[in-house]
Amino acid sequence: MKSQPSGPGPESVSRDPVAAGAGTEPPPRPLRALTAPVRGRLTVAVGLQAVAALAGVVPFIAVSEIADRLTATAPADGDDLWPPVVLACAAGLVALVCGTAAGALAHVADNDLQLALRRRLARHIGRLPLGRLTERGTGEVKQAVQDDVSALHTLFAHTLLDVVAVLTAPALALAYLFTVDWRLALVGVVPLALGVFLFGRAMAGAATQMAEFGAALGRISAAAVEFATGIAVFKSFGRGRKAHERFVAATEGFADFFSRWVRTTLVSSTAAVLVVAPAVVLLLLSVAGAVFVTQGWTTGAALVPFLLLGPAVAAPMGVVGPRIQQIRAGQAAAVRVTELLHAPTLPEPAHPAVPDGHHVRLRGVSFSYDGRTDVLSDVDLDLAPGTVTALVGPSGSGKSTLASLLPRFHDVTAGTVALGGVDLRDIPATELYRRVGFVLQDVRLLRASVADNIRLGRPEATDEEVERCARAARIHDRVMALPEGYATELGTAVTLSGGEAQRLSIARALLADAPVLVLDEATAYADPHSEALIQDALSALAAGRTLLVVAHRLSTVRSADRIVVLEDGRVTEQGRHDELIAARGRYATLWDAQSSADDVREGSAR
Repeated sequence: MKSQPSGPGPESVSRDPVAAGAGTEPPPRPLRALTAPVRGRLTVAVGLQAVAALAGVVPFIAVSEIADRLTATAPADGDDLWPPVVLACAAGLVALVCGTAAGALAHVADNDLQLALRRRLARHIGRLPLGRLTERGTGEVKQAVQDDVSALHTLFAHTLLDVVAVLTAPALALAYLFTVDWRLALVGVVPLALGVFLFGRAMAGAATQMAEFGAALGRISAAAVEFATGIAVFKSFGRGRKAHERFVAATEGFADFFSRWVRTTLVSSTAAVLVVAPAVVLLLLSVAGAVFVTQGWTTGAALVPFLLLGPAVAAPMGVVGPRIQQIRAGQAAAVRVTELLHAPTLPEPAHPAVPDGHHVRLRGVSFSYDGRTDVLSDVDLDLAPGTVTALVGPSGSGKSTLASLLPRFHDVTAGTVALGGVDLRDIPATELYRRVGFVLQDVRLLRASVADNIRLGRPEATDEEVERCARAARIHDRVMALPEGYATELGTAVTLSGGEAQRLSIARALLADAPVLVLDEATAYADPHSEALIQDALSALAAGRTLLVVAHRLSTVRSADRIVVLEDGRVTEQGRHDELIAARGRYATLWDAQSSADDVREGSAR
């Protein structure tokens, strides 16, 4: 077995990456904390909306007063009628001005809040461990940055003012009606009380349902992103139907959940809306008023304000359902945004150090995702500069997890991963990613030109350098076949197959020129032709660099300088291909199994 250089490395240490990057706990009231920068303006907007709502009731009161004066025993003259007329006009103007100002101020405050939140999210997401983003996918980020911030917009720019209006105006109307005739006022309260009772029954358990509602939308969001980004890969293998199965399953699951929720609340919620409907309230007050007038308990003029304002007393219950849903949706969105903003970031070193060379050494490395079960246990490994080390093993053995530690997608639970004699946790992120690059099986391409996608690691690179790397990655000919060559924008009408995207990412890695590279199943999505091209590209990429390769097809790594076999998170064998075959251990078993499977496939093809 060919030995690797060894020597004394950094002492094995145990650090808690979660504790190191967690910071403070999320605030107990996320909604209040998020709105702190604009709370003053929102408070003024609420006050203006309340004034507008109160002023909007005054014209109806003025009309009632005019009716009362016109039907009085002594006929009213012009001097008696002008004051309520002027009052109605002035109140209408106040309602218009204050309502417009409230809406404008709330929207300006909300716009500033959205901008601030998206900036905070962008900064924070940029500091999250890459492993968190690759594990949970981009659905969580998309939901927070787009859907949740939009839900907060609805809450602050619209729902907040609507709630103030539907609560303030009925309060003034009811207070006035009690001064006119307290008995009819009580009749007008009956629909409101009944609506509150029925709506309370309909909303029983709503908090749990809204949580599931948000979770279901999150699953749809994640599945939609996966569908959009993966459709080209699936279609390139003739499996277009598979591409949308998870998305369809997520939408069907949401539909089933929502249907069950609607069925359990349909009767109560429908009855709650019906009993407070303006026509129903007006009919009730008309019948009760007619009885009162015929019995001599009140006058016809006294009935006017009840017919004008009575329906407004119960009006809040007619719109309270959607408003409560919007409030709960906003609260849930605030919780998710706050949780993402307080997610542990990648800890930056207190005393930054610069590596001396590019020798990679793992000592006593253990790792656990949940803090309880180790995925890797006591791994020792050396990657000498200029060599290729392949990680192989059965599915679930920890290959990708081990590879993810080198570009610091995660921090080790115990032990050290050192580059050039320096613990990765002591190397600033910008310095680390200048020295460590990676090509993953799930390639992410930006919605930008081909050249800009290749330049991602070196934005200042010239066109000649971009083309040189594309040629080395065996993707130049495919790029030149695109409508605008290197200026073609990806992600619109132009998409690349999985193998082509892999070669483009290899060109990107070549241009970045990192001396240490991690390749995780780089040929996973490639057809045989693309795989051959990718292997040629990888040969160009490996020249003069230190490579750590995660391989499923053992034939692709038989020439590696060292092959490391992982089982259950532990290194069980390591050596060159011929040495491992001769040892007749686990590697030899895997090789024989794959060789037999390849022979069967070749026979079937014939």
